[in-house]
Amino acid sequence: MTLNIQSVRSAFPALTSGFLFGDNAGGSQCVATVVDRIADYLLNTNVQLGADYSVSVVSTNRVASGAEAARELFNAESVDEIAYGSSSTMLVENLARAIEADIQPGEEIVITGEHESNAGPWKRLAARKGAVIKFWPATHLSQYPDNPYAVGLQLEALLPLISAQTRLVAFTACSNILGSVVPVRDIIRAVRERAQELGARKVEFCVDCVAYAPHRQIDVRGWDVEYCYFSFYKVYGPHASVLYARRAALRDSLTSLAHHFLKVDDKPYKLQPGGPGYELVYGCTAVPPYLHSLTPSGTLEATWTAITAHEQTLLGPLLGYLREKRERGVRIVGEEREGPGRVPTVSFVVVGERALRSPEIVKAFDSKGSVGIRYGHFYAYTLVDKLEPKINVDDGVIRISLVHYNTVEEVQRIINILEEVLQ
Repeated sequence: MTLNIQSVRSAFPALTSGFLFGDNAGGSQCVATVVDRIADYLLNTNVQLGADYSVSVVSTNRVASGAEAARELFNAESVDEIAYGSSSTMLVENLARAIEADIQPGEEIVITGEHESNAGPWKRLAARKGAVIKFWPATHLSQYPDNPYAVGLQLEALLPLISAQTRLVAFTACSNILGSVVPVRDIIRAVRERAQELGARKVEFCVDCVAYAPHRQIDVRGWDVEYCYFSFYKVYGPHASVLYARRAALRDSLTSLAHHFLKVDDKPYKLQPGGPGYELVYGCTAVPPYLHSLTPSGTLEATWTAITAHEQTLLGPLLGYLREKRERGVRIVGEEREGPGRVPTVSFVVVGERALRSPEIVKAFDSKGSVGIRYGHFYAYTLVDKLEPKINVDDGVIRISLVHYNTVEEVQRIINILEEVLQ
């Protein structure tokens, strides 16, 4: 199954400008139908929810349909497991506050050096409760002995951290720096088994899918995960984020952040103190229909298969070019080769006798006026800071992040500019 790229691109008005959007991991372009729904909501149904008059009934139903859209993309069991918020960071901070009463002093929380949204809230929680933070590092990939920056989250580095005191493991399904897909189901199964053997009281998992959701199908039920989140603005929608919380966890692990008089024992409103942006929630309902439209069968499974296949055609030439520039000092940060475990988020540095700072390279792209890429640590500060040999964490890495609406021709444009820079 292949994507009709002309049809794909026609859904995004921004793409008609000719600008090459190569910073998609920072935020994708928006499907036109999302904007249509936001405008329709604000212009025709912008009233308070829950009333009995006709416009409020329509408005209430529209906002409720936003939970269904997210439920489908998570493959959650129920809309009562979906909470909306303004950002993923805010949602995880809310989650950390809600779980606080169920964390005991001395219990352990395992985090990674990936995006701080799934680290900072847990570090602050540990400080409040006297819990212990353990760090699961990205370790060297042995198949690339000559590239010290080829690192990734590996199970063998995680399992020794698990103990009878392990309470929560927070990690990413896909790195927004490394572009590597983490085998979520396998990791959760292995950690649960180890924790059970050691007599842990309760172990739960919080999986960051912000960098995963634009490229692969989420499956919270298949993964057996308690908490999971992503941002719709990375998945062709508006600036809104969603958090999945398994109903049993809502009931047994979380206390409510909502007003004291609201009965929300096992409802996601526990994590949603106040209403989300109603028009944005309704705008999110346009994302699943867009995804369904990309393949004849209309199934999400077929869509994500087609997206993955197309993205590999983008990834192959770019990684191949960067590998060829090894003698020039180019080092890919993360997995060096395309494949099912890699998405087209590509980071690299230029080191050695003719080293180039990351801002210098991005400045060359900026001077073209029609291509957008970026440098930095991308909120995965700890990951970048721990790379060895050391790089300037403020310069960070050069990151080129592509999605399914990018084309092979655009990849060649990027390679041509790199060729000018890396003379």
